[in-house]
Amino acid sequence: MGLLILTECKPAFSFHYKKLAERVVSHVLTEEKFPWDADVSLVLTDDEHIHKLNLEMRGIDRTTDVLSFPMLQYEAPADFLFSQNYIDACKDPETGAVMLGDIVISVDHVRAQAKEYGHSEKREYAFLIVHSMLHLLGYDHMEEEERVQMEARQKELLLQMEIKR
Repeated sequence: MGLLILTECKPAFSFHYKKLAERVVSHVLTEEKFPWDADVSLVLTDDEHIHKLNLEMRGIDRTTDVLSFPMLQYEAPADFLFSQNYIDACKDPETGAVMLGDIVISVDHVRAQAKEYGHSEKREYAFLIVHSMLHLLGYDHMEEEERVQMEARQKELLLQMEIKR
């Protein structure tokens, strides 16, 4: 698994954010049984930059906690029965890893939401990565049934890693 972490702001977390991101991404890929080596990029930014990106990419004129930009389309969550030609088109020619997509997290929102929800910044950061990884693997929460499934999976993955509220 390859994880590229870019920082557009100084995270200054009290935990090792790179190691935690690697652990969470790896755990989600393993538990969801992603069958190929994968590459993911993670951008840590502030509210101002994620607001601009949200407006530019989604037409939504407000800040948000996290954005996910999947490279693959799925018929159902974690359904990896793609044609080999489709997967090949998403592979990095140098490494052979499947490029899953990009995650953008607002560090400002990590701090604010951790305080609002009464848990640690570490838990909030891990939650947002799990949430985005599930999006990169085909999960969504637009419909009630999808939301229930995704929320249950998020909770289960965090508990497996012993990351609690």
